[in-house]
Amino acid sequence: MNIFRLAGDMTHLLSFVVLLLRLYGYKSAAGISLKTQQMFLIVFVTRYLDLFVNFVSLYNTVMKVLYIGLSALICYMISSMEPWKSTNDKKNDSFQHYKFAVAPCMVMALIFNEGYTPLEILWAFSIYLEALAILPQLIVLQRFGEVENLTGNYIFMLGLYRALYIANWIYRAKTEPHYHTHLITIISGVVQTALYVDFFYHYATSKMLGKKIELPAN
Repeated sequence: MNIFRLAGDMTHLLSFVVLLLRLYGYKSAAGISLKTQQMFLIVFVTRYLDLFVNFVSLYNTVMKVLYIGLSALICYMISSMEPWKSTNDKKNDSFQHYKFAVAPCMVMALIFNEGYTPLEILWAFSIYLEALAILPQLIVLQRFGEVENLTGNYIFMLGLYRALYIANWIYRAKTEPHYHTHLITIISGVVQTALYVDFFYHYATSKMLGKKIELPAN
């Protein structure tokens, strides 16, 4: 465990807390993409199937269970619980994620993976899908134009978490002689972080000027 890994994990966990506070505080799911949350849930379930076969540490197990449990809770709230179900904006959250993200990522995982075993294929699939999971959320925010504060903080923390994990990989590659660098992970992580660049620019600009976050509308 190094400072970059720990900071990344805590930032990721805090992003769940911020999103839940946003949902409970506003009593609305407007501006939140259910499809992004569904993809994150698929990512965690497929990546952490090794919970049943590979014990690393108590910390590792707890974090995996929290990621799956919190993602499932958020999906359930938005899809099935009031008042969030009624405020789920299906019109703006229209990205066909199963067709343009889930299916292509599964095809890629079947071709490009590190072991051609079921767990390795699912692990690769989860890495590819996580890189694209934020797309529906960014599309929803762009269609709304103006981003309220807690939602903006949530997206910022997700991007920061991924950037910290890239720093973690670099640090481990330089300090751990036997660390195996996964090319799949690095490329997907860079792609995922790149998707946040435009949002980061508008987020930082709005914070410096003390204004609300505004994204260029379609």
